[in-house]
Amino acid sequence: MSPRLDVEDLGPDDSVLVISMAAELSGLHAQTLRTYDRLGIVTPERTRGGGRRYSLRDVAMLREVQRLSQEEGVNLAGIKRIIELTNQVDALRSRVADLIDELADLQRRQGRPGRSGELVHVPRSTSVVVWRPRHQRDDED
Repeated sequence: MSPRLDVEDLGPDDSVLVISMAAELSGLHAQTLRTYDRLGIVTPERTRGGGRRYSLRDVAMLREVQRLSQEEGVNLAGIKRIIELTNQVDALRSRVADLIDELADLQRRQGRPGRSGELVHVPRSTSVVVWRPRHQRDDED
């Protein structure tokens, strides 16, 4: 007999919950989950046979969809757009964090001994400096 899987043992992205369990955990009817899947609002993973497998993250999203719909009065098209924009913001935040790390790595690698590698403010000016090399005079030698 295989050991029983407990919900507390699941990671947020483990897609192992069948539709009936996801419906029970989210407080929604299974047909509502099918509708959300069809509309692309909450799309679970699929088994080879086509069965839906939900993760705890999906269940949390289902609860949020229900909250937005019932408490905030947002229609399904609006909820879908909110989810898309939230995903875009998350992706952009992740990209910014990656770029900050990359910049820090570049600054560390370009640091030279004796230099702090700090950025300093240089005030703007409209002054122009003309530099001309000095020519040695023949009589100074």
